Amino acid sequence: MTTKTKKVAVILAGGVAALALTGGAQAQEYTFKLHHLLGAQSPAQTEMLEPWAEAVEENSGGRVEIEVYPAMTLGGRPPELIQQVRDGVVDLVWTVNGYTPGLFPRTEVMELPTVFKNDPVAANLALYDMWQDGDLGDEYRGTEPMFLHVHAGQAIHMADEPVRTPADLEGKNLRIPTRTGAWAIEALGANPTAMPVPELPQALQKGVVDGALIPWEIIPALNIQDQTEYQIEGHDQERIGTTTFQVSMNQAKWESLPEDIQQAFRDASGPEWWAEVGRIWRATDDYGIQVATEAGNEHIVLSEEETQAFRDALQPVVDRWVEDVSSKGIDGEALVEKARQKIEEHSDR
Repeated sequence: MTTKTKKVAVILAGGVAALALTGGAQAQEYTFKLHHLLGAQSPAQTEMLEPWAEAVEENSGGRVEIEVYPAMTLGGRPPELIQQVRDGVVDLVWTVNGYTPGLFPRTEVMELPTVFKNDPVAANLALYDMWQDGDLGDEYRGTEPMFLHVHAGQAIHMADEPVRTPADLEGKNLRIPTRTGAWAIEALGANPTAMPVPELPQALQKGVVDGALIPWEIIPALNIQDQTEYQIEGHDQERIGTTTFQVSMNQAKWESLPEDIQQAFRDASGPEWWAEVGRIWRATDDYGIQVATEAGNEHIVLSEEETQAFRDALQPVVDRWVEDVSSKGIDGEALVEKARQKIEEHSDR
């Protein structure tokens, strides 16, 4: 399926002819605009958003049409996406929770290093269980989440210096999109630099940052292999936490829909889909590191001993997060414990 930005006009034109020929073929009754930050050819769109939109449309019997608008083509910057959907400027968004610090503190638990390690499928299913159990509270007020997910985890990308120990990062400037990632960078002795991921290639090229914490998946989409020489991850694909995302609908829009249309969305967004999204992001991650190595970059996999040194350095990030959310009346210790438990439960998926 290709980008649907111009699809409505085509459907309307074709619909008139179809009605004339068939005497009553039904056109789409509900059209939704889905806005996101990455390009039309990014795996996020082609492998995740478009198949999900197709499933909703099929479930609705052709009554729903979802137009996907990539690369912020409806205006604004990536951190504004959540407000766009809350205000009803757009119907649906795919966005990074961490672009709006403080709005999703409970969901942040899944981003923490040593909580998330290397399994996006298990993490997504843990998020599903915690959402269903009410552990994430009212963080998503003003929206109706369709699904939440993580990527394959933050790996280290360096422009021109390899990394094997936390000491190798001391004093370096690293890009990260979330506050939990910033805390991880600080715990490793480096300096966090926040920016939306589309701005990273230029920042690397100009030397604004020495590297970044991002998954492999984004390498081909932004040609990161051209701006870096080293990609580093822990033993058994272990990463330095992850990033949480959401696909959410404007709440008023959701509540205006009849039950059968709501069910079309629910049926496309069940736990089997949350798990499939984890598999999608793992597969695109594997492809990303292949692109980097084929371009001549060095893929460094740390030993178990080297990985443990990073775990030890990063444990204070979990303690810092628990203390921070506890000051807001959130039981951070319980969330960490449940997230780890749920990830373990789903680790065989």
